[in-house]
Amino acid sequence: MTATKPSPATEDRRQRKARRTRDALATAACDLILERGWAATTVEAIAERADVTRRTFSRHFAGKADAALDFVRRDGDRINALLRSRPAEEPPLPAYRRAVRAWLADREDPAWHVRPRMRRLLALADTEPELFAAYQRIRVDAQEESIRIVAGRLGSDDARDVRPAAVVDAAAGVLIAALRLWARGGEGDSGAADLAALVERAYDALTSEAAAATPDSTTTEE
Repeated sequence: MTATKPSPATEDRRQRKARRTRDALATAACDLILERGWAATTVEAIAERADVTRRTFSRHFAGKADAALDFVRRDGDRINALLRSRPAEEPPLPAYRRAVRAWLADREDPAWHVRPRMRRLLALADTEPELFAAYQRIRVDAQEESIRIVAGRLGSDDARDVRPAAVVDAAAGVLIAALRLWARGGEGDSGAADLAALVERAYDALTSEAAAATPDSTTTEE
């Protein structure tokens, strides 16, 4: 008997359902961690809040840190998609900066960072070791993909050419620095506009410092 291949419409419905389940779990993880604290939040409680089984949770996430920070992974994917779409003739650093700008300016699907209470979760990632480790893994994964994209734009081999990694590490580092500073702000600060302005100032600082830099003079010690 030949198995029936799922239709594209059926596949789309399954994907949408999986995305809704994943989003519900991520939201539940964030909410519970902020309500109860990191140590008091269990995977079982997250699954119960999202109205799914523990087994369903495990199909989507390795642990509560990955669930709570799924929005970081999604936003990294979105930045990389925007980076791919930048004009081919645009230099890598301005392309990355404009990709970040477009991500922050999207009102139809707002960056998760600017949603209520997310800055508290990002601030917690600086102090909770397991959450910090998950944040770093997600960040590195996103930057590795960015490096591959930039290497493709430059027509170079990222294993031999230092430029893609140098550009991405600098550009992503600026964004991370701005996010960390923003996360330490008060809940009363304006969300999206506040973060977008801070990111722009951070990139301005990078470019102005780079423009002012001169090659180090070398001296020979006797």
